[in-house]
Amino acid sequence: MTRPLATLLLLACTMLWGFAFVAQKSAMDSMGPLTFAAARYLLGGLVIMPLALFEHKRKKTPLSPRHWGLVMVLSVVFFLGSWLQQEGLISTTVTNGGFLTGLYVFFVPAIAFIVMRTKPHPVVLICVPLALVGIYYLNGGGLDSFNLGDGIIVFSAVFWACHVLMLGYIARATGLPIYVSAISFLAAGLMALVFALVLEQPNIAALQAGWIQIAYTGILSTAVAFTFQAIGQQYVPSANAAIILSAESLFAALGAAVVLGERLPLVGYFGASVLFIAIVVVETVPAVLEKRRLRVSAAEIMHP
Repeated sequence: MTRPLATLLLLACTMLWGFAFVAQKSAMDSMGPLTFAAARYLLGGLVIMPLALFEHKRKKTPLSPRHWGLVMVLSVVFFLGSWLQQEGLISTTVTNGGFLTGLYVFFVPAIAFIVMRTKPHPVVLICVPLALVGIYYLNGGGLDSFNLGDGIIVFSAVFWACHVLMLGYIARATGLPIYVSAISFLAAGLMALVFALVLEQPNIAALQAGWIQIAYTGILSTAVAFTFQAIGQQYVPSANAAIILSAESLFAALGAAVVLGERLPLVGYFGASVLFIAIVVVETVPAVLEKRRLRVSAAEIMHP
């Protein structure tokens, strides 16, 4: 696959995710977050499974026990990120949910440092305070408007960061991005179903009332978008991919404005802009500087 095509896949993935926030928010009118997550991911896993089995059969590459272990951890991380995000959307807006989810780009270098001892780029030390300023003004310029839902969304971003790191690694290691995605969907759906049966008592009437939201998020936002992500991340550098994926927050805000009529106060738009700039800068600057460093090194080798 060419890099431009992979970039288009990631852009399509970003758009589908952003608009999905509207469906995720409205689905809470008829069912609980675990019930919705279970229906969404089981549907997504079943839809993509034929293609996943075809990929597995064509490559004839069985997963090793280590790979299976990583896939199971990925599934748990995926479930937790989805559940917390859905839980947070009950009490916060779609616009806030989209922008706060984008904070995962700051947790990626932090987790990489803790787990792999990869020192974060100095620009992170600048962008983290910048992001906090953005969050402050996104909520109207006061912490009193930062509610529990906002906090839960921020916490979910930690698990989305783990998901981004793990998915790219596992997809490259196994060469089975669609197969790995399908298994993680079904596993997360089953986990959500077990908890939903205990905590929410799901029923057919609730599922029927939210079938449009389930269909959109299950087929397009899950089966299609997450598969596009798994494929695209194999051919696009992680820094570039993160820039594209961070635009999810813009599509979420656009969808909320058009469909739900959500509006931010003027200072809120300023906060959203600051937060988005921080998200883009934290990924763009290191990539640009690294490319410049490699160019200079190549020139020195050719002309010592």
